[in-house]
Amino acid sequence: MKKIEFFSSLAARMNDFVSLRRLSGTDYHSQTKLLLYFDNFLVKKNVQLSFLSREIVDNYFANLSHLSPRSWDNRFSVVRQFCHYLYQFDPRCYVPDPVRVKKSYFSRIPYIFTKSEIQNLLYHASQLPPPSSLRPQTYRTLFGVLYTTGIRIGEALALNINDVYLNNQRVHIRQGKFHKERWIPLSASTCTMFENYFIIRQNAALFNMDDPLFMSLRYTRLHHCTVHATFRILLDQCTIHSGTDQCPRIHDLRHSFAVTRLLQWYRDGLDVNVQLPALATYMGHVDVRYTHIYLQATPELFEEANKRFLKHYRQHVKKEG
Repeated sequence: MKKIEFFSSLAARMNDFVSLRRLSGTDYHSQTKLLLYFDNFLVKKNVQLSFLSREIVDNYFANLSHLSPRSWDNRFSVVRQFCHYLYQFDPRCYVPDPVRVKKSYFSRIPYIFTKSEIQNLLYHASQLPPPSSLRPQTYRTLFGVLYTTGIRIGEALALNINDVYLNNQRVHIRQGKFHKERWIPLSASTCTMFENYFIIRQNAALFNMDDPLFMSLRYTRLHHCTVHATFRILLDQCTIHSGTDQCPRIHDLRHSFAVTRLLQWYRDGLDVNVQLPALATYMGHVDVRYTHIYLQATPELFEEANKRFLKHYRQHVKKEG
């Protein structure tokens, strides 16, 4: 990984800031690249101050109007953290107030897969050529795991065989977002899917514990591009589409997992607000706000929410009236 270097008048402070953030257990590489944009801006504007004035900070953000709301928010968050860091050395440093970025009207609406669509997708995955190869079961297992656990595609492709603990019904995510680790409990059906996959791997003499969990026909770790291309082929075979020009993405399996989990909590009569922090931890989110992004309204959710409202109304409001 190429080392990122800063060259502005605040380069030394930026290096110390990044080192401090990495002590939290993340490599902070993605955020460091975002901070580099700010460093380049300071160099371009020939800023020679040892602190950040409001004029400098506001001028930087004014030059980011071309970015999407989420990209803008990511850059804003990193610079704001850096301003907080500088403030402890010089109270003259301006610290921008937190802002709530409005959702873009052009934001992509996730596609929520139904249970029958997932079953159809997995069936067609099991029919992929060549029929006598590991490929059909590899993709069936991969997409099944993405749907039943909600892990990110990058996390799934980074797994090795020894990251799956079937005796304890869990998976160890060693390379999550920002390189954070976590454990993922597995359902009985997901464990059975893994067991069937491992039997095929053993029969093919491809079961070294430190091997990639999901392998290509060349016996190398599956690559994102190959997986996405195969996913598009399966969507066409299943005639699954969103009704718009935007094709469903693999990441929509993660959205579908979150919505399915929320729907089940409603049906079980649980307090959804109490359960959300657990879902955030399970999905690898540092803040429950990021989990809310995945909770898209569906007809089934509306129906369950309406049932709960009517029950509350009959038990409390109507009696009081």
